[in-house]
Formats: sequence, structure tokens, C-alpha cells
Amino acid sequence: MNIDDVIYLLCLLACIGAGSYVRKLRDETQRKYVCSILGLIVVVVVSGFHSLHCAISVALGTASVLLVHPSNCHVVTFVVMFGYLVFFRLVYLFGLPPVPGPTNMIQMLLTLKVSGIAFEKTAAWKRIRACDERQNNEQQEANSDPSLNVTSYDLSLQQLTATEIVLYSFNYVGVLTGPYYRYRTYRDYFETPFKDYAPCVPATIQQLKAAVFYCSLYLLANYLWPLEYAMSDEFYNDRSVIYRVLYVWPTFFIFRARIYTGLTLSECVCTMAGFGAYPDDADTNNGEGPRKPYQNMIKDAEKHSYNFTTIVNTRVLDVERCWTFREGMKHWNVCVQYWLAVNVYKLFPIKKYRTGAIFLCSAYWHGFRPGHYFCIMGAPFYVIMEDTWHKLVRKDAVGMRRTVIDVIFWICKWFGFSYLGTAFLLSSFDNIWRFYSSVYHIGYITWALLVVVGLYLTKLKKSAERKAKRAADSIAAAGEPGAVKQKAQ
Repeated sequence: MNIDDVIYLLCLLACIGAGSYVRKLRDETQRKYVCSILGLIVVVVVSGFHSLHCAISVALGTASVLLVHPSNCHVVTFVVMFGYLVFFRLVYLFGLPPVPGPTNMIQMLLTLKVSGIAFEKTAAWKRIRACDERQNNEQQEANSDPSLNVTSYDLSLQQLTATEIVLYSFNYVGVLTGPYYRYRTYRDYFETPFKDYAPCVPATIQQLKAAVFYCSLYLLANYLWPLEYAMSDEFYNDRSVIYRVLYVWPTFFIFRARIYTGLTLSECVCTMAGFGAYPDDADTNNGEGPRKPYQNMIKDAEKHSYNFTTIVNTRVLDVERCWTFREGMKHWNVCVQYWLAVNVYKLFPIKKYRTGAIFLCSAYWHGFRPGHYFCIMGAPFYVIMEDTWHKLVRKDAVGMRRTVIDVIFWICKWFGFSYLGTAFLLSSFDNIWRFYSSVYHIGYITWALLVVVGLYLTKLKKSAERKAKRAADSIAAAGEPGAVKQKAQ
């Protein structure tokens, strides 16, 4: 661990400890300002003068949200916030010192938050306009669409102030590592009593235990199989191809353990403060929050049981236990995936390119290093292969055959994650190409061959099914001509 990691970890632990104090504050306005002041302190401690980047980008994004018409503010804010990432990550070209890793994480979260609130404002404005049009056409009762119903939250989004956006952006909860949460979740924290009845301390203790476990695995595995060794001459000169191929497994295991530790501690920041707590009956979703009306639960908040699903960023057990690569992606970094699904996938104008757009946006958001694109843009390629073989051999399998196939898919899933994830960690093109060349690009070549073979077998399977169907129809026609005639009529 370098000095940046130590400072980063200490700040996370300090934020967890601050939750007990913040939760006890009774004045909600005071609580709101205290949360954001703490967030600003954390940003400055971690980033130093680089925190100017955060301030400038939030100022530009806030101006876009407030000054541009609601019909277009989401596009302008998206361009401004994601465009600033270019300057932010290439400042060294202008003679400025490069930003540290923790500051990069802070900037990434600010980008999602500020542009996310602009997308919410535009969506709310469209619902308000649609409602007005229905009223003008006197069709409010007939053919009403529930998704077009206007809420008080929609109206409040049209009256946002710069102060509210800044306070939301720099709230200490999630400012370092996330999770991403909507402005509605932020507002509910101060306007509902749910935090007072949620199991904050037990949930935090449970997550802290998990974080200690993940951190122990990380330290042990990193001691035994350090990533630096994969960049040494000894690794390429003295080790066999098989050893180098197998080395991707511990390498990605170390990466997972490190990410699990950070994300779990960031969830502890939320749970200790009671942030993101909602009643079980509200049907919460990761990143999104409640999907059912929950306002009527406020008056009897003490009678409900609560969960922190809204701020759960990675479903660790689901990632580890699920059988396929596709399922694993769905459980990984789910709050960010929610943002990408709602604001990129659903709104991208060309439907057939939506999947590519969401992966490209994700890679761009993570950074400009070649490793980000080798890893993230390689994932759809693997999913195509996996889906092809799922339809061929797994979809209709049952019993012991299905179990064996599931295990094979699970092993392949982790090889896929590990092979692509190694590129993410090696980062530079030279390191990536050196490693992949040393193993003869076995991953990509194998997957390409499996795609070709899978598509060929799929074609044969469909052809056989069509022949079998025609044969069955011919037998039926020959045996029961009257019945077939009657069915045709």
C-alpha cells in the first residue's frame, strides 16, 4: 500500500466514524451542511490543490443544470461533465502535475452525480409537460399512463438551486468511492425519519467484518502473487506459458479482494449514517431507491423493517457464485450500472448500438488507459460467445448434465474475468501486449474460435429442427388429412 492508499483508507474509516455523530443531529438543515462540509474536508485532505478540479467541474455542471432549458440540460451537462474528464486526466500535457488516484475516483463520482441530476430534471420536465398536455386535451382520466404521473419530487427538480446541487455533490457519504445514489435518495435522508429506525450499527458491524475478511485475503494474495511480478523479466524469461496463463487467476482475485474491501467500507459509511435506509415494503433497487410509494410509511416509520439495498454497490456473494459472465456483470458495481442503464442505454437513439454505447461510456468513464478498453470493450465479445453456447448446450440441460455444464461455465466465467481484468491492471499498451503475446493471445483466439464453432452448430441445430418439424407435419398430414384440413381452416 502506498501513501495515497493509506490516506484513502484513513479517510474512509473517519467517514464511518462520523456517521454516528451525523445521525444524532436533530436539525436537518444543520445535518445537511455538516455532511457537505465533511465531504469538502475529505476532498481537500485526499486531493490537496487538485480539489480545484472538483470545484471547477461542479461549478460548470451546476451552471449547465440551472441555466440550460430543461429539455436539453441533460445533454449539455453530460457533455460538460464528461468533457471535463478529458482535461482532468490529461492535465500533464499542459504542464500541470497529474492527479492522484483517489482524486480520480472523486471526480468520477461527481461526474455521475451532477449529470445524473440533470437527467432527472429533464425526465421530470417531460412528465410535467405530458401531464399538462393531457389536461389541455381533457384526457387525464382516460388512457392515463402511470409513468407520466407528476410527483412533488418532479416539481422540486424544476426549482433546484445551486446550493442544493453543491451540497448533494459534496455530501461526505459516497464522496470517495461511492456508491452512486440519486438526488431523491439524498433528499429523503434529510426529509424522512427512516434513518432513526434502521439497524445502522448492526449493519455496519456486519459489513466491517466482511471488509476485514476481504482485506486479509487481499494482503495475503498480494504477498504471494504480486502484480509487479507479472511485469518483471523473470516472469517472461523463466516461467512457462501455462504458469503465465494461470497467473491471471490470482491477479484478478487480488483485484476483486481490493475492490470488495473499498466498496464494502464505502457502504459502511452509508449504513453508519443511516443513509439510503428504506422500509422493506418500498421495494428498493440498487442505486435507484424505492420503486413503490413510500410516503405513507413516514407517519408510522417505527413499525417497519428496513434495508440498505439502495446503497449496495456490489453483490459480492452473487458475483462469486453465479454461473455466467453475464450474470456476474449484473451484480458488479450495480449502482453505476443503474446510472448507465437509465441515462445511456435507454436514451441512446440507435437501439442496436445501445450495448456498445454503454460499454464505451463505461470505459471512457473509468479512464483513458488502454487497459480500460481492452478489459471493458472485450466483455461484450465474451458475452456473445457465452450466450451462443448457453443456447446450444446449457439452456435445455437438466439434472447432473446441467450441473456439470454450470461448473464449466463458472470456470470459464472466472477465466474470462481474470484474462480481461489483467489488462485493466497492467494498464499500459506495452505491458498488456507483452503479456498477451507471451500467452499467444489464448483468450481472444479461443473465444473467437468458440464463436465461429458455436454459430455453425447453431445453424445446424436450427436446420435439424426445421427438418424435424417438416417431417412431423408431413406425418400428421398423411395420417390425419381431415384434421389437418380442419386446423388449416
